[in-house]
Amino acid sequence: MTGVTTDERSEPAITAAERPMLEGWLDYHRDTLALKCVGLSDAQLREASVPPSQLSLLGLIRHMAEVERQWFRNVMAGEDAKSLYCTDEDEDGDFHPTEADSWEKAGATWRAEVDAAREIAAKHGLDDLSVGRSRKGEQFNLRWIYTHMIEEYARHNGHADLVRERIDGTTGD
Repeated sequence: MTGVTTDERSEPAITAAERPMLEGWLDYHRDTLALKCVGLSDAQLREASVPPSQLSLLGLIRHMAEVERQWFRNVMAGEDAKSLYCTDEDEDGDFHPTEADSWEKAGATWRAEVDAAREIAAKHGLDDLSVGRSRKGEQFNLRWIYTHMIEEYARHNGHADLVRERIDGTTGD
């Protein structure tokens, strides 16, 4: 079980300056994904939405751990943090949890990557450029990374809504 039992999300401020606004929305979407997992067993969290799709809530948590790691540690900070779940044999390994995978482990990994992302971001201004580059050789500023992360979570939270409803009928934002 996730251990979280209530909606503890903080609504993003509606009059904040740019950085607190971006951070508020990113945290809101992070909390939303966690909320979609509340009260489910590990087996339910591994349950695929609708065959042939293999999309599951645990897979989404694992995927977002990979995304946090990639954008903040590898791109922004220039680290060489290896993939957590993906391999040459299974490039989408984040989306393929096994019976051995649990909320306890995947959730802790995801939270650790979120913490690392916050630490890295705190060292930079919104206009600071990443060490890592795009396929075209361009650098990203932190503002772009925040905006992209909000988009990534928002898209996958839509998926999480549908997966959760399929599992036990729970709906909501």
